Amino acid sequence: MIDAEFRSEERFSRLALAYANDEEKNKVNSCVDSIIAKHKIKPEIHTTAISNGREVLVIEYHDDMDREAGAIFEEMICALDIKQCS
Repeated sequence: MIDAEFRSEERFSRLALAYANDEEKNKVNSCVDSIIAKHKIKPEIHTTAISNGREVLVIEYHDDMDREAGAIFEEMICALDIKQCS
């Protein structure tokens, strides 16, 4: 199961997507890449290993004056069929 966590502050937004296996990893990466390619603003992205062999893909938008990241993150969450985001 892909887990999502969203954080936002003034002009900063972050979405973390945690996955457990190669199938989920490929699904997350291809979804994120295709959605980011459709938008003008580009995020910083990095992957980190977490507990129990899982990884997390972190997508961060800095200086998001017009708060465009929220709609982009919503599109990602819907495309990945994530029902709950903490």
